[in-house]
Amino acid sequence: MHGSWYCMAECLERALRETLAQLQPAFRPKATQHRIPLGLLLLSRQQLTAAQLRIALDAQKSAGHGRIGEWLQSLGFATEQQVVAALARQWSCPVLRIHPAPLVSSRVPDIPTPLLDSFRMIPVDFVEATSTLHIAFGEGIDYSVLYAIERMLDCHTQACLCSQDVLRSSLAAISEQRRRTEIVFDRVADALEFARIIRSYATKVAASEIRIALCGSCIWVRLERTAPTALNLIFRIVPEDVERFSVSPPSASALPAS
Repeated sequence: MHGSWYCMAECLERALRETLAQLQPAFRPKATQHRIPLGLLLLSRQQLTAAQLRIALDAQKSAGHGRIGEWLQSLGFATEQQVVAALARQWSCPVLRIHPAPLVSSRVPDIPTPLLDSFRMIPVDFVEATSTLHIAFGEGIDYSVLYAIERMLDCHTQACLCSQDVLRSSLAAISEQRRRTEIVFDRVADALEFARIIRSYATKVAASEIRIALCGSCIWVRLERTAPTALNLIFRIVPEDVERFSVSPPSASALPAS
């Protein structure tokens, strides 16, 4: 697991519990990054008037939901292309101009669909020569999940933005084509249950390697095996459960075998 070998299944289970405990501080909410508001970007490019922006903001506030870009489009004040271009300027990244063809599963390891849905992203292209995976986001780029993907799949990532129509149709196509290579757990009682679930599946599929990464409120566990595709386990973590992930100090039996 992450480059270490363990002498027995019990040692691996202990190490898994400790890994979950180490992730515990990362579940705390992070400070929001401040960027130039999308409405002001459209206003500065004269694609929107101050009056239109006020109307959209008032509608958003009254409804209590929705992004400002969605309200500007629904009110007819901006096009989808204008909103996506403004988002791209917010995040300093390119815009996907064409509809991506679904990636062939043999070309690139799968990213679990629950993560694609949660982060509103799709794989666009994979360049084997440089091991670069291009990923398009529909609402904003999450660099922490890009880092997790790089660690889990041994690749580089490049981000761009795409329209909601492209995102929705691509996610639907991916969901239909995805094999049964992912299992989702909506809740785990504690670190012991977390470790035993992973240990059980690792034994069942004769996993040669275990990789773990935190992705927002989910823990992504990837079990490499001899089959063409790895088995992905997704654990959804709710805030009230985080305190139960603590574990006592490691014992000598939990150390990697030398």
